[in-house]
Amino acid sequence: MYDATSQIKYGEENLVVVRVDHSQSADSRWYTGSGIYRNVWVVYSNPVHIAQWGVFAHPEKQKKGYNLNLEVEMENSLDESSALTVTNELFDDNNIPAAKSSDKITVEAKKTGKIKTVLHVSNPKLWSLGNPNLYSVKTSVFKDGQLIDETTTKTGFREYTFDPNKGFALNGEWMKVKGVCLHHDGGVLGAAVPREVWQRRLLTLKEIGINAIRTSHNPQAPDLYELCDEIGLLVLNEAFDEWEFPKRKWIEGWNVGTPGFQGSFSFFEEWGERDLTDMIKRDRNHPSVFAWSIGNEVDYPNDPYSHPVLDGGGDTGFTQAIFGGYKKDAPDAMRLGDIAKRLVKVVKQFDPSRPATAGLAGVAMSNQTAYPSALDITGYNYTESLYDQDHAKYPERVIFGSENRHDIDAWKAVTSREFIFGQFLWTGIDYLGESGRWPSRGFYSGLLDFGGFIKPRGFYRQSLWSEKPMAYLGTYPVPDGRGRNRGLSIDAWPIWNYEAGQSIRVVSYTNAAQAKLMLNGKEVGETKPYDEKTGVIFWDIPYASGKLEVVGMDAAGNQVSQYAIQSSARPDAIKIISKEIKVEKGGVSQVIIQVVDENGIPVMLSEDEITCQINGDAVLLGLEASNNSDMSDYTDNRHRVFHGRMIAYIKTGETAGDISVQFSANWLKPAEIKINVQ
Repeated sequence: MYDATSQIKYGEENLVVVRVDHSQSADSRWYTGSGIYRNVWVVYSNPVHIAQWGVFAHPEKQKKGYNLNLEVEMENSLDESSALTVTNELFDDNNIPAAKSSDKITVEAKKTGKIKTVLHVSNPKLWSLGNPNLYSVKTSVFKDGQLIDETTTKTGFREYTFDPNKGFALNGEWMKVKGVCLHHDGGVLGAAVPREVWQRRLLTLKEIGINAIRTSHNPQAPDLYELCDEIGLLVLNEAFDEWEFPKRKWIEGWNVGTPGFQGSFSFFEEWGERDLTDMIKRDRNHPSVFAWSIGNEVDYPNDPYSHPVLDGGGDTGFTQAIFGGYKKDAPDAMRLGDIAKRLVKVVKQFDPSRPATAGLAGVAMSNQTAYPSALDITGYNYTESLYDQDHAKYPERVIFGSENRHDIDAWKAVTSREFIFGQFLWTGIDYLGESGRWPSRGFYSGLLDFGGFIKPRGFYRQSLWSEKPMAYLGTYPVPDGRGRNRGLSIDAWPIWNYEAGQSIRVVSYTNAAQAKLMLNGKEVGETKPYDEKTGVIFWDIPYASGKLEVVGMDAAGNQVSQYAIQSSARPDAIKIISKEIKVEKGGVSQVIIQVVDENGIPVMLSEDEITCQINGDAVLLGLEASNNSDMSDYTDNRHRVFHGRMIAYIKTGETAGDISVQFSANWLKPAEIKINVQ
């Protein structure tokens, strides 16, 4: 926030201009966006007012019930002191009063003042993953009996517990954190992602078993935190990807060419602690936020910090020099501890109720410094091999996987150790950046694709993480035993169109005790038990067209889940998957279409080019088919489907009524849907 009071021409028209210089931000690691891509407000207030992010509500469990500790910071820009009365009223989600306080304060001229008060609730409805109950605090400020400022703050009652031996508990319930890392872009939408899109994405992630989000590697838009509060998702809120020195910046492509060294390091000394302060003050009222991360992989060996331990030998655990060995001219890794202590001090100053953490990339190197010991809980990026060793060597350290691979062994490293409280997969959703060789739009390891659709590996993760019965079926030609196609894939698409008699591997991702495979109503192969080693049940069968179905069963043979795919004919029509759409003025509609054959069966192999036409007060924000290798124009109204599917993002105007959206393509029957704007 910038105070423009002294610049305002009262009674006249004022122009506010914001200019962005993005010329020193060349980096292929992720798409940052440029310009203004989040909401902006002009705030007009009384000279005596509640400070920006001035209300802090944090719950504290008592022997009986909970206390809601409240702090309200006031600012007085007048040349005289102000005697104020500050009231705080707590309401539950049904707007029923739960508690109230009233406090008096005198704020000196040109100064700030703070009141601290406590609201006690004997039996609050707790915020949890399954029941994310929220409360509201209405803060009102009175001067001479007149209301001069007012704000409402969302909050919730919950208790977090971290233990070096037992892991993590929410409200006393020990659990595993099943998390994903998320960048802030939305595929074709770039960095300006509407709230409705995030809501759909987060609900889909929760559907497949995710219970936590890591904001990689920056604070995200307020919408994301509010939605996590409402949906019931934990948030690990992260501030920085580098500190005082730059990492390599891949300008020509991910890990390709000669790196540059632009970055936020150039203003870290001036802005780092202030930015961290602002993030904490902005987000600390969200019950979903359970930890503050002060950095991601700032300790990556020789990028930029170095330490003699990288030469290997002795009891270092390294049998050979790591990442080129110790580089004495590089920044000294011992600096990490001092900076970490400085940043953690900021965390504790503005929110002593939550732990400070970081994602360590070079744990073995950082263990030689004071960095890990400065943290309350310690994140390990891709270093499951150090879990047992470090748990024994540092028995008071709380350890979790802050960034991890998708393979089952990385997850077993969590489930087989009570002291590891969870993991965060890289990543939850495909994102722009870290592209491979052309054609490639971005990084393709997500559980969801660019359009927010569940990918095969998303269903695989669901089989590992979901508590609800599920089954999924995917196929690919039987591997020939050579090269990268050997073994079992977690990326098998639900396609059932091959040459007659071709040998096909059918894989099922399920959490059922056993499964059987049906082709056109008849069982093929044998009923197979769940494979604990791979998490995949598979059959190799000759292809025959028709309906292929997997049936998941419990140990007694009772059906608990099923999933079916069908052979399709050639593309015949465009089908709108979305049902009747109603949206408020200025809202965003997400219209999903699927190419089908003459019998209405999805044509997974379709790549037809679709044209979208809108009639009415609305604009097309983008068409997203989620094909990572599609490098076509993303600003027009034509786009090829991928696996026969696509989503259209349509932003409505301020006019009530119906909007007509039509989809057409050569040789296909068109489709139309009405969007009712209310």
